[in-house]
Amino acid sequence: MTKVFVIGLDCAPPEIVFDPAMPLPNLRALMDRGISAPMASCTPCITVPAWSVMTSGRDPGELGIYGFRNRADRGYFSARIANGADIRVDRIWDTLGRAGRKCIVVGVPQTYPVRPINGHLVSCFLTPNANTPYTWPPALKPEIQRLVGDYRMDVADFRTEDKAALLRQIYEVTEQHLKIVRHLMTTKPWDFFMYVEIATDRIHHGFWRFHDPLHPKHDPASPFVGAIRDYYIWLDARLGEIIALLPPDCAVMVVSDHGAKRMDGGIAINHWLIQNGWLTLKEGGHSPPTGRVPLSSLDIDWSRTRAWGDGGYYGRIFLNVAGREPQGVVATEAFESTRADLAAQIAAIPDHLGRPLPTRCFTPEGLYREVNGIPPDLLVYFGDLLWRSIGTVDAERLSTIHTFDNDTGPDDCNHAQNGIFVLREPGVRVIASPPANLIDIRDVLMRLAGAG
Repeated sequence: MTKVFVIGLDCAPPEIVFDPAMPLPNLRALMDRGISAPMASCTPCITVPAWSVMTSGRDPGELGIYGFRNRADRGYFSARIANGADIRVDRIWDTLGRAGRKCIVVGVPQTYPVRPINGHLVSCFLTPNANTPYTWPPALKPEIQRLVGDYRMDVADFRTEDKAALLRQIYEVTEQHLKIVRHLMTTKPWDFFMYVEIATDRIHHGFWRFHDPLHPKHDPASPFVGAIRDYYIWLDARLGEIIALLPPDCAVMVVSDHGAKRMDGGIAINHWLIQNGWLTLKEGGHSPPTGRVPLSSLDIDWSRTRAWGDGGYYGRIFLNVAGREPQGVVATEAFESTRADLAAQIAAIPDHLGRPLPTRCFTPEGLYREVNGIPPDLLVYFGDLLWRSIGTVDAERLSTIHTFDNDTGPDDCNHAQNGIFVLREPGVRVIASPPANLIDIRDVLMRLAGAG
């Protein structure tokens, strides 16, 4: 039976971690003594559901989770956050725990609300605040409080223009998480340990324009040009301290759920749907709200609306289907042809200069082994994820399709499809080659633990 220690770096891209010019000696040592490669994320390549895909071996359709926000019912605006209560299948620590293996889990997304495990758990960034139950067993919470004070499960308000304060907070949150990891790995029994750091994601979203010379808002004179590079060098040193504490017979894995890439702009998808006759607002009545507002704030004529959209790092498009939505108008027998027509039109949306965008539209049935819950009818990667989807609407600027300001606050990067995989095994190798996709990680971990 091999001990397994998993380090998850949310959003860590191969372009940084595998760059030979990056001085990351501890991660490099793992690569040199093991195997490493870029690893494809799920579609959509979003933190939620990607970590649950990784730890359960089920795709987003099987999980019924298509992003942070999911439709709770067929109402038009019923979206809610998908947390751990929405995961109805075993994850790796559940399976290993039933086999008698002691597990420790720290910060893995969708572990709030807390569930019992055979070992110890500190929940994730979806935890509302430090006053809520965030540990298993419950007695672990006062122990964590004595160690670090209030648990900082995430970097607060990471979409901000106060970059100096954001950077300080990123270091502070990471340091606190690593202190918790060091404490648990040296004071509690464990066979399987998994820790995910969310601050790696936050530094990319906050500082990518300074890091990437190709970013349209890049400022080479900014004092934050080296912020991401310096953070990775610092993090590598801290992870080296953790790795040095591991027994020699322990397998060490470093993974990310997706990568990062620059964000060139946003496509105001509901503006486009209105312009092209797919979504219709009622005329007259009360004055429309000013500025960017949620689509739900506007008076929509559902009797003349065939589709509406939602925003985020990828686009979600829903058809208004008769007999499915409350005021559906798209006939069931016309669903497939209507969806194909809409997908072709969306894929043809050009950039702000009229140039083609490599936009891809996916159907849930074409992506997933099963389709559970209420998925989008189309999942859209605008410009191969160089553009995000803007779901809000500015009723006074409906002619504007392209935007260069994020409607949820300053955000420099989008997610990229490829994350990272690094594995150093003790002794004779069990894993001959790196997995191509993060959905295969659960089986890899089971084999490493001698339980697969």
